[in-house]
Amino acid sequence: MVPPRPIVECVPNVSEGRDATRLARIASAVRAVAGVTLADVHADPDHHRAVFSFLGEPRAVADAAFALADTVIAEIDMRGHRGIHPRIGALDVLPFVPLAETTMAETVALARETGRRLAERHALPVYYYGEAARRPERRTLRELRHGEYEGLPARLSAAEGQPDDGPARFDPRAGAMLVGARDVLVAYNVWLAGDDLGVARAIARQIRASDGGLPAVQALGLRLPSRGRVQVSMNLLDAHITPIPVVYDLVADAAARLGVGVERAELVGLAPRWAFAGRTPSSVGLADFTPERDLETYLARAAQS
Repeated sequence: MVPPRPIVECVPNVSEGRDATRLARIASAVRAVAGVTLADVHADPDHHRAVFSFLGEPRAVADAAFALADTVIAEIDMRGHRGIHPRIGALDVLPFVPLAETTMAETVALARETGRRLAERHALPVYYYGEAARRPERRTLRELRHGEYEGLPARLSAAEGQPDDGPARFDPRAGAMLVGARDVLVAYNVWLAGDDLGVARAIARQIRASDGGLPAVQALGLRLPSRGRVQVSMNLLDAHITPIPVVYDLVADAAARLGVGVERAELVGLAPRWAFAGRTPSSVGLADFTPERDLETYLARAAQS
């Protein structure tokens, strides 16, 4: 009998969502690493951002993260980057997620080792967030992205803005990197059938935890200029506490009260089956959901390999 293998997921977010050729080169760098499965690439031109989801044994995943980082830093120049999603660098966030036979403490150690090596390799500032944060005020991405890329020179010049690893040096091409460890997160967006940004923002305020809404939910109302739509963009930090159907139903009800319909929903990356709380993906706006978006599909394959 083959003993269980430790499996870690890495979900880097990079500041490129429009150049398919560039994204293909970044994906190829990940695929070239033995022992790693690139499960999903989600790119959005309005966010001007792409999310890569890959998994494997911890050392192989770290090697793939290095390969991705090398390619991203060579390919992306932040001086011309504009998008609707907050960002602080070319490789904006690099989270590691324990999935099987791996503890959070081990994943934190992996994240910090990877961040230290990336800071040394590329002479870039690295901040740790989530479970890997070294300071309590740096646990959230919202705090670390305050001022975004444009505000990074001022952040690096202040005592409270010094990076956790790497030099306090502003690199205009690459910016900074946010490296973290966290539990499974579901990135889930609901598109509204209209372009009223005020409606999307009002719904986001109603549902996000920071404004007294649903626990473990982050939400923003965003406009998608190229599509003529607005969306409620969400991170479900713990879908055991607030699963996808609860969020979808509340967004749909709030939109209906404001005279707007829901057009569809969108999953960024993978989702575990339990996040649907017994509902079908189509019942929460995900009509195009396939087993290739199911986290358990990849865990089952990893167990058999």
